[in-house]
Amino acid sequence: MAAVEVHKFAQCITCHAWSRDRSMLAFCPNNNEVHIYALLQGKWEKLHVLQKHDQIVSGIDWSARSNKIVTASHDRNSYVWNLEGSEWVPTLVILRLNRAALCVRWSPRENKFAVGSGAKTVCICYYEQENNWWVSKLIRKRHDSSVTSVAWHPNNILLATASTDGKCRIFSTFIKVVDAKESRTGPSADSKFGEQILQLDLSFTWSFGVRWSPSGNTLAYVGHNSMIYFVDDVGPSPLAQNVAFRDLPLRDVLFLSERLVIGVGFDCNPMVFVADERGIWSFIKFLGERKTTSSGPKYGSQFSEAFGKLYGQPKQGFNNDTNEHSRSRAGVHENCINCIVPLGDPGSSKVKRFSTSGLDGKIVVWDMGNQEDLAEYL
Repeated sequence: MAAVEVHKFAQCITCHAWSRDRSMLAFCPNNNEVHIYALLQGKWEKLHVLQKHDQIVSGIDWSARSNKIVTASHDRNSYVWNLEGSEWVPTLVILRLNRAALCVRWSPRENKFAVGSGAKTVCICYYEQENNWWVSKLIRKRHDSSVTSVAWHPNNILLATASTDGKCRIFSTFIKVVDAKESRTGPSADSKFGEQILQLDLSFTWSFGVRWSPSGNTLAYVGHNSMIYFVDDVGPSPLAQNVAFRDLPLRDVLFLSERLVIGVGFDCNPMVFVADERGIWSFIKFLGERKTTSSGPKYGSQFSEAFGKLYGQPKQGFNNDTNEHSRSRAGVHENCINCIVPLGDPGSSKVKRFSTSGLDGKIVVWDMGNQEDLAEYL
């Protein structure tokens, strides 16, 4: 089985992030706090509790080079935390939002970070040394609904967003005081800050997790209609394809290589998508083991089985066999997986370990090294 570590830290986990050496873990236990654990003598011990937000923390990202933690919350605020001695000290971020901050992500060079919000805007934040705070420039009037996910291109300029208006968009985030001119290549060469490079109208439902491949040549994002979308040659003439599957929708996605993608979501089990030699993507299997269903006839309609998927264990009104079938869909996780994080050197072209967290309060570490049937894609 690919799951090598399973940790139960809370009743529910909203998001999580790791330090560069993977010796420390930060997560939100579905409240306004961020808990930081460290691995001490083979056991995970709570070292710090970051208490600055007033509402649920919706996004955490831990920078690998500078060892800074950025958090975003439904209280419309964001903080950058620096480890000074033995304490984490917050630095103010001026977001200028009138709705909740929903997601946050450091740029590859860690000189900027992006915050998606329910205000239909994206904040690109950078540090001002003179005032000792982080200021933001806003990408406005581009989204028609909440921005649920953001992803940085490896060139540190392009930013992809997913929104509940069903669209995926790509913007230029070039800021003169932060970015070097030589970093502007490809579609972003002559673009100004906030300029929309591309808009993808592939989904007619809410769009969630979006990610770039390690090379930046392929973009993937997921829709609430149980579909995942892949876009190659991002530019004036992109090549797009979608993969539909019969299972529950995804919430987040991660490239392990140029030809292998992991999707996680409401099915409580990571899904594996691969591309063949022609670049055609397809779903091949679930990563976690599933419990086998009991033998014998099953009664109940498709309608009752669908309710079993959504509500898990109804009190009455459905047959026991149907309930068992719905419970057997889960693997290691027992509830929706809402976050997936790579474990490896930043910028690496291949990822063999990653972690997931979900509404069941578990953080699971997965290792792809023993997946012989996927070796050719890694």
